[in-house]
Amino acid sequence: MSQRRGGRSTRYYDFKVQTTSITKLCNTKDIPTINGMYPGPVVYAQEGDKVTVRVANESPYNITIHWHGIRQRQSCWSDGPSYITQCPIQTGQNFTYVFTLVQQKGTFFWHAHVSWLRATVYGAIVVYPKNGVPYPFKFPYEEHIIILGEYWMKDMVQIEQAVLASGGSPPPADALTINGQPGPNYNCSANDIYKIDVVPGKTYLLRLINAALNQEHFYAIANHRLTIVEVDAEYTKPLTTDRIMLGPGQTLNVLVTADKPIARYSMAMGPYQSAKNVSFQNITSIAYFQYFGVTANDLSLPAALPRFDDNLAAKTVMDGLRSLNPITVPKEIERNLFVTIGLNVQKCQSKNPQKDCQAKGGGVMAASMNNISFIKPKASILEAYYKNISGYFTEDFPGLPLKFYDFVNGAPNNPPNDTNSLNGTRTYVLDYGSKVQLILQDTSTVSTENHPIHLHGYSFYVVGYGTGNYDPDTANFNLVDPPYMNTIGVPVGGWAAIRFVADNPGAWFMHCHLEIHLSWGLSVVFIVKNGEGPLERLPHPPADLPRC
Repeated sequence: MSQRRGGRSTRYYDFKVQTTSITKLCNTKDIPTINGMYPGPVVYAQEGDKVTVRVANESPYNITIHWHGIRQRQSCWSDGPSYITQCPIQTGQNFTYVFTLVQQKGTFFWHAHVSWLRATVYGAIVVYPKNGVPYPFKFPYEEHIIILGEYWMKDMVQIEQAVLASGGSPPPADALTINGQPGPNYNCSANDIYKIDVVPGKTYLLRLINAALNQEHFYAIANHRLTIVEVDAEYTKPLTTDRIMLGPGQTLNVLVTADKPIARYSMAMGPYQSAKNVSFQNITSIAYFQYFGVTANDLSLPAALPRFDDNLAAKTVMDGLRSLNPITVPKEIERNLFVTIGLNVQKCQSKNPQKDCQAKGGGVMAASMNNISFIKPKASILEAYYKNISGYFTEDFPGLPLKFYDFVNGAPNNPPNDTNSLNGTRTYVLDYGSKVQLILQDTSTVSTENHPIHLHGYSFYVVGYGTGNYDPDTANFNLVDPPYMNTIGVPVGGWAAIRFVADNPGAWFMHCHLEIHLSWGLSVVFIVKNGEGPLERLPHPPADLPRC
């Protein structure tokens, strides 16, 4: 429901966190959902709207909801990551998220931000332009939301606890899913297929969202080209391609025209796995892009996906992305940070190493930024910062690696002897309004890998992107029309350079959106101080903020 006030509406949503019985792959289990739906309900709004979502927790799990890609101008308390901006909503409790869509429109999504519950607790957010404002491309005949996901037959909380207790790597998903459906390649799933019925000659807008947990994915439609027009809810110059790679946390809008012979065409989702020696689900999930006029007996035409380790296919699309219009990129950089991202193996501290230390070399898996593994505190960092309570975090995250070496080809790799990281709840403090450049550098300890790095509270300009070690003398930067994103796939054995202005006060999480890496510590918190003016200050916390 919604109410209008002076041109701005308020959209109200009720989210009930419930345990719902679901059958997939000949297996029935209880999963946490919102309102019994999997995927969850779509939040619809218009640019400039205020959105109010009351979350009532009727499940046995602690929960928070993150509104991924929403910049939360002056509403950091509603951002949602557990123990960063709030304590979880406990069983029987509720909390109302309130935020305004300031100069934002496009495809976003929401998901749980406690442990691994987002495996099933997720849904789309669609924000339309203001009344009378057209899309910057031909108006599509229809729009469809396509959410990529991963499904496990076992209970997610138990899987997470078992993986972290073992010190080893997570099991691959039992199925890849498109809008919650595995498709005909999977056991007992001949009827669990998502379908779009299309009219020959018409153009469709597909809002693609990767809500998967631990895996990046390729997506393609048999015999059809996809024209990218928006990435992370910001318009781009049209870029036409046969297939795209989406990491968890990324959204893409594509136009596709039904200009082929009448047939049933596969929409396919398969794995992109850039790390070495990792087990993954390689059975393709299929949905149908089927023309009116096909018969029930018509076979589907297969979609060609890249090989699972095709780094070039991932890079090609990223190389071509440009913002629709020229933009003012921050030029005079005041804070220049260099952050390595990657995996670690810690020494075994257990009396039962066979059970608890299953990483390479008999160690325990970890992940880090600048070789510091982030440990989530027992209370909300934002609350501790706002109320000036000491003991929950420190403000000494290093803006440079503790030591420089050949990150891509010469990283320490004798686990667990030289692959340890430091542990800590370290934050990095930014003055209000400071212009920040961040170089994100992949390292090869354990394995190089494409890491989808997400920053809360901001979008950023991806001004540079390349393979190998970052070298300021040879790096090519685009300061004219770089893409404006909230989740950047830092390339396998490579680097990305991002810029933003720290003009939104609060505590903002930056982390890898592969959930296992987040659990292992691949994250940091930026604390952005208040500015001078009334609209440059963190407001006081809401009265119903959950307690720890």
